[in-house]
Amino acid sequence: MKKKIALLGSTGSIGTQALEVIAAHPDRFEAEVLTAQSNADLLIEQAARFRPNVVVIGEENLYDKVNAALDPLDIKVYCGPNALNSVVQSESINIVLTALVGYSGLLPTIHAIKAGKTIALANKETLVVAGDIITELAIKHKVDLLPVDSEHSAIFQCLTGEYYNPIEKIILTASGGPFRGKNAGFLKTVSKAQALKHPNWEMGAKITIDSASLMNKGLEVIEAKWLFDLEPAQIDVVIHPQSIIHSLVQFEDGSIKAQMGLPDMKLPIQYALGFPQRLKNNFPRFDFLQYPSLTFEKPDLDTFRNLGMAFSSLQKGGNMPCILNAANEIAVDAFLKDRVSFPGMSDLIEYCLEKIPFVEKPDLETYMETDHETRKKALEKIV
Repeated sequence: MKKKIALLGSTGSIGTQALEVIAAHPDRFEAEVLTAQSNADLLIEQAARFRPNVVVIGEENLYDKVNAALDPLDIKVYCGPNALNSVVQSESINIVLTALVGYSGLLPTIHAIKAGKTIALANKETLVVAGDIITELAIKHKVDLLPVDSEHSAIFQCLTGEYYNPIEKIILTASGGPFRGKNAGFLKTVSKAQALKHPNWEMGAKITIDSASLMNKGLEVIEAKWLFDLEPAQIDVVIHPQSIIHSLVQFEDGSIKAQMGLPDMKLPIQYALGFPQRLKNNFPRFDFLQYPSLTFEKPDLDTFRNLGMAFSSLQKGGNMPCILNAANEIAVDAFLKDRVSFPGMSDLIEYCLEKIPFVEKPDLETYMETDHETRKKALEKIV
């Protein structure tokens, strides 16, 4: 039977590539739900092509436009966050692919888990903010969390068949972004346009800036802790500019497994949707002769402070990763609007980590309060 997919964030980078995967395997997958925050035109175009049962537009003022376009196609249209939280619980859905940006993915993922849906997780912030709650809920409701990020998909693939073999450590690879090797003085002058030019991957603006600042890798470190039940000391990061080795697992005997391939997000998306099967595709193949040299470097934590702050937040635990994430979301938005400098993002995050009260054992309400207070404090600092 076909797997029916609820694609949260269908108009973003992950969402559009997920639809390519669905289109390539019409005998296996069907788009049951498509959602977008504000890109009504693309959402309408996608719905007209894939004919989902339901679409959700986040911004309520766009409801009439979307509804008028899709009503003749007999597609149900809803709007707002409450609709998103409700629709993921639909009985017809098999997999919820969470490709929303940032904190917005948390509550829909919680509702989907409670409804017993398999989660294909491309929204790392969900585990960064409330990894303890998410993993406990997944265990309680017997729900699989299938990673979609290329690095976590790589770890997941390396661990398949290794259930009884304990992990000594994992090694997450990072391209280093457009400013690899640059010093702090250089970063003071970088522009938004420079930061948005990633050398290897095509991604949305937020994750591209996170990659340039190494915050993306910091968030992935925290996500990895929860996905693979690791201690902070079991997680390493290395800079790998070619982005061919997507991550590695070292086992207790010293053996290391690596997952390799060209930098193409459609592969980890397809792996998550098709799991446990590997599905045939026509994606470009990696050729060793085209990459005669694969190199590795130690990350520069003095220049790129975000990665160090992420490790520190993970080590301290509690609501610190939630503070880190909320402050970063405000910082990236401010940078994209030319309101803070590139290093100013790290300054703002560090300020929030110092000023927001630490809570050792937060519940969901505390996480939500922490997120709200951090954003408020960050915005006040920018002004």
